[in-house]
Amino acid sequence: MFVKGNEKLEVKRDILWRVYLSYILVVVACVAIFGKAVYIQQVEGKYWRSMSDSLHQKINEIEAERGTIYSEDGQMLSTSIPQFDIYMDFRVAPLREKNGQRFRDNLDSLSYCLATLFGDQSQGEYKTLLKQGYRDNSSYFLIKKKISFREYEQLRKFPLFRLGRYKSGLIANERTIRLNPYQMLAFRTIGLARDSNKVGLELAYDSVLKGRNGKQWVRSIAGGVTVPVDDTYEIEPETGKDIVSTIDVFIQEVTENALMKMMQKNEAEHGCAIVLEVKTGKIKAIANLGKRSNGSYWEDFNYAITPSEPGSTFKLATMLALLEDKKVSLNQTVNLEGGTWKIAGQTVYDSEKHGRTDVTIQKAFELSSNVGMAKLAAAYYAATPGAFISHLKKMRMDTVTGIDLKGEKPPVIYKPGGRFWGPTTLPWMAFGYNLAVSPLQTAMLYNAVANGGKMMRPYLVSAIKEEGVLLREIKPVVLDEKICSDQTLRQLKTCLEGVCTAGTATELFKNTPYSVAGKTGTALVADNNRGYADKIYQSSFAGYFPADNPQYTCIVVIKNKPHAAVFYGGSVAGPVFKEISDRLYSTYVRQSGNNQAAPVKKDSTAFTYTGMKQDISFIASTLGLPYRDSAGRTDEWINIYGKDATVVMNKKPVQRGTMPQLKGMGLKDVVYLCENMGLKINVKGKGKVTQQSVQAGQVVAPGQLINIELN
Repeated sequence: MFVKGNEKLEVKRDILWRVYLSYILVVVACVAIFGKAVYIQQVEGKYWRSMSDSLHQKINEIEAERGTIYSEDGQMLSTSIPQFDIYMDFRVAPLREKNGQRFRDNLDSLSYCLATLFGDQSQGEYKTLLKQGYRDNSSYFLIKKKISFREYEQLRKFPLFRLGRYKSGLIANERTIRLNPYQMLAFRTIGLARDSNKVGLELAYDSVLKGRNGKQWVRSIAGGVTVPVDDTYEIEPETGKDIVSTIDVFIQEVTENALMKMMQKNEAEHGCAIVLEVKTGKIKAIANLGKRSNGSYWEDFNYAITPSEPGSTFKLATMLALLEDKKVSLNQTVNLEGGTWKIAGQTVYDSEKHGRTDVTIQKAFELSSNVGMAKLAAAYYAATPGAFISHLKKMRMDTVTGIDLKGEKPPVIYKPGGRFWGPTTLPWMAFGYNLAVSPLQTAMLYNAVANGGKMMRPYLVSAIKEEGVLLREIKPVVLDEKICSDQTLRQLKTCLEGVCTAGTATELFKNTPYSVAGKTGTALVADNNRGYADKIYQSSFAGYFPADNPQYTCIVVIKNKPHAAVFYGGSVAGPVFKEISDRLYSTYVRQSGNNQAAPVKKDSTAFTYTGMKQDISFIASTLGLPYRDSAGRTDEWINIYGKDATVVMNKKPVQRGTMPQLKGMGLKDVVYLCENMGLKINVKGKGKVTQQSVQAGQVVAPGQLINIELN
């Protein structure tokens, strides 16, 4: 028994020793773990936190706000506006306090406000959405994307959100988008600001507009989303500079609308219209319209700087060369052969049948005779074609205009001796074939004639500004002080004016109250690989107005559909030119020189005003408005009225205790007058008084309420 008791005791001791050892080991392990945790937190904490930040924080580039493109009359043509993506962080402590009491108290009102503002979901749907985000404890829960600044300003005042970011969990990610307020208006010329898809001014002046990007620390959270670490920047973004274009919104709108109407009417393929300011070369309007697959039109391509066969508008260059070299005179005759002429096995045709034979060279130009121009070029330049090409170089027909846009394509002018030069090249060049120039190049030539021979470089930007302060003014550039002699210039002007009075544009400008100088053009153009079989004509009209004191140069070029019923330049492009010139003449043109301005007529519009005499007298004196004063020197209140160009001032009786006539008075005067009489007024509306509750002449007492209505 004793032995068995000792055995039991030994077993018990063995078990207890093992238990104690295990306990001690667990305690030691716990102490070691706790000690290591303290060591990591207190000693190595800074290191590991920096490691965590390096994994979850980075520097993001903050895109600078892009500068604005303005029209010359101060309208925004392209600008950057802020847009916001709205999220909520439901993990912020104030939303979780007291079992989410703050969130629950504001849930209904916030849901109502969101539904009212956006209108895309009901209050109940927004309530469910918010509850879902709260239940999921989401740190970056999407509420709404792409909201405007106005909507964001309203949203910040909503229940809960008005408490600020750190109490409501509101997160607003701001970005900027590019907006063209006028949509299609000069859309291609202004351009797109979409990274690799920039064109127009947005591309040409990208380095000026884009500014300098900033840098900011951001933290990565779930879903790969980043949020700012704080509101400070490593480098502040620098807003881009603004540019002021030469575009005039009114002229651009007139030009675009006139072109659009004709394009739709004639179902044309594409077209362009350009308006230049004669003295400076400023492009006041440039419209480019192309037909889309659905039949609508859009500013899809810059046709104004794309070369094509110009047709008869190029005959001005041929006439300049002939006259400048004194090869011909305007009274000299040329045989038009009835409208057809053969040379080197090819036949030249006049586009319009006329049956004429011997006519003056001026008349040949006015009739837009291809035969006449071809015969003259062949007769005088066949032996020395280089002399003709030299004139084209002088007119800068062999090079780009230098407009401040990227993508201007060079012209195509064949040279003698080249592989494309043949016996018919020169005669066909004389009437605008076998070469390609852009509409802008043609406009530049016509503008030089209008400008007394001085050729100006067309340009689109006149100034660079920063926050309204002028940094750089871009001035007009003269490309050539004189493209030809004064004698040649006078003869060219005579020919261009003759087209509009006795030539192919006679009917178009009949009874026009101003003179026009211009040239019609009709060119048969190739349809890609199909050649000329589809009978596609390009209609054009180039000219300037008023002819006796040129203010604007305009060119219209329209490529018609195959087998179009109407295709002559005077019938398609001409009416567009005329609509533009009519509107600009009546709105902008300032006549000078021998043109006498119409006599000024006095304004006979009837009007009447009521107020204090000293105020109205001051205004009349400041405006230089003559009037007849029938009021006494001591009268405080007066009426001033005009009728049949006569302005009269007479007294307005005001007696204490009697209701005065308030009709026609402004609110300031009404308040002053009534309060001086001790009356109280209740006002509805704004403007001038149209109704009063107590009629003039009735007895009133101090403290009486008068209701008045303003218009």
